Amino acid sequence: MFVTNPIGIKGEEEAARMLKKKGFSITERNWRLGHLEIDLIAEDRRTIVFAEVKARTSTYGNILPEQFVDEGKKRRMVAAANAYIKSNKTDKQVRLDIIGLLVNPETQEITYRCHLENAFVPKLRTATASSYNGEWKWHHRTRPI
Repeated sequence: MFVTNPIGIKGEEEAARMLKKKGFSITERNWRLGHLEIDLIAEDRRTIVFAEVKARTSTYGNILPEQFVDEGKKRRMVAAANAYIKSNKTDKQVRLDIIGLLVNPETQEITYRCHLENAFVPKLRTATASSYNGEWKWHHRTRPI
């Protein structure tokens, strides 16, 4: 989702700072293709990172921000990453990260940071003319893995 609130903006700024500290350069923010979106895309010489950023002001019943990334969002992240890889023809290692942050709404101070590197691995989808098992297929450099 396009960031329009100050908590989301603060969260994405902090997430970008976290990735930069780890040696990555931010190549895209809020990259979109149709209904697909990636919050941050970062690269170093060998790796491209697709990061979903979840910034919240509280834990909402002890649920941490990074736990709000559900299976549907993961599928959309994979589809968006596939589209980005295909359109930019990259051969770097791919990583899907989730960054969870808690922000104090009054002071805008970050009170909690969690960076889940390789947060999940895409499920595979295989399809034949007569069967579909309902799982997703990860494509890299326009060929299925």
